[in-house]
Amino acid sequence: MNKSNKKKKNIFGKMYKWLDEKFITPLSRAIYYLFEKLKNNPIHVEKLLNRPRVLVYISLGLAVVTFVLVDSQVITLVENEAEILSNEPVTVIYNKEAYVVEGLVDQVDIILTGRKSALYLAKQLGEHEVVLDLSDYEASDTPVRVPLSYNQTVDNINYKLDPAYVTVTIKKKVSEKRNISYELLNEDKLNEKFSVSDVSLDQTEVVVKGSEDALAQIATVKALIDLSNTKFTEAITYEIDNLPLVAYDKDGRVLDNVEIVPATVGASISFSTYKATVPIVVTTTGDLVAGKAISSITINGQTNYTVDIYGEKEDIDKISSVPVTVNVDGKGTGGALTYNASISKPTGVRSISESDVKIVVTFGDEKQKTININNIRANNLGSGLTVNRTNDDPISVQVKGVQSVIDSITEDNISAYIDLANYTEGTYDVDVQISSTDPKVKYVVSSKINIVITKN
Repeated sequence: MNKSNKKKKNIFGKMYKWLDEKFITPLSRAIYYLFEKLKNNPIHVEKLLNRPRVLVYISLGLAVVTFVLVDSQVITLVENEAEILSNEPVTVIYNKEAYVVEGLVDQVDIILTGRKSALYLAKQLGEHEVVLDLSDYEASDTPVRVPLSYNQTVDNINYKLDPAYVTVTIKKKVSEKRNISYELLNEDKLNEKFSVSDVSLDQTEVVVKGSEDALAQIATVKALIDLSNTKFTEAITYEIDNLPLVAYDKDGRVLDNVEIVPATVGASISFSTYKATVPIVVTTTGDLVAGKAISSITINGQTNYTVDIYGEKEDIDKISSVPVTVNVDGKGTGGALTYNASISKPTGVRSISESDVKIVVTFGDEKQKTININNIRANNLGSGLTVNRTNDDPISVQVKGVQSVIDSITEDNISAYIDLANYTEGTYDVDVQISSTDPKVKYVVSSKINIVITKN
């Protein structure tokens, strides 16, 4: 049995109990008493009760008495109860063109109390309109306490609003023109190969309305462009209507207490695809077993393997290669190792043509040779300073790798430098470092060079 049927059963049960106690039982006793008194002459009573009109008059009389008692609330069939109408909307009446109102409430709760039958009617009838009427109030910096009103639709119902009063501040509405820009939303939802190359708004300024205090908080007004729009499927120009406008304060919070006219603008949005082809560079972590070196590295069967990367031109132009790292710690005793490596997108890359590659690393016996170098760069020297070596003796560099690799390395292949960050005037012994991205070769420099740093 559902909840509604249970309520009906309870109501009729209480009505039957009340009628039994107040009418049926006393009436039965009275009739029994009457029969006892008239038992010497029962014929007259039976004749009287056998007349159809007599029973109709008796039933009608009882019904009238019961109706009068219930309607006048001398008796109550059901106890008083309460119902809450939650989150009822509030209608605010004021001159929206001339004023701005702060402190308004959007919704209130209506608490109704009364009999169940009346509460049922109250819930079903009417629109339960709650009104905040500010038409008689003028603009002022002083907050005012204004009562809310409720259009009651059923008599014999008591009601209470929560809240019953609202404290509001009414201010004069002013307007001014503001320049607008745009903001791109959901860039991560755009096709990875696309980039926004140009945005042109239909207009460059709008009118903002609100109180003087509210307008003073506006830092920017922006048109919101949602890049998750499913129509953006090609690298072409699209015409978009009804872009919403929002106002932000200096901290990037949206200002809800200002009006923007118009509320939307149109725009032309152009997409492009910028691509560059760069090599994959394999780097290694860990140390091989003693006496072993890497003899070759192939990526998908090629020694020089390239991928296509997509993104903004200024980001892509900064990327010369895509790194992939493999761990060779303790390796080198076998002939070769195969790695299935994942490619991570460098910063600024939206899409890459490959996500996984197969890397094969082969090993051989480590050999070494010594190369003397003279050309050493000075990196990160402070402004206004000059550096010179105290002697021009060459520096010995020990080169380690398999024989076939080190045989091809000459002084011209070695990029040596000294790092002079945070160095000032004076004489120093500085370590020489080798810049190399080839994991097949190791460079060892055991000596330092002596330099003198002076002001220009």
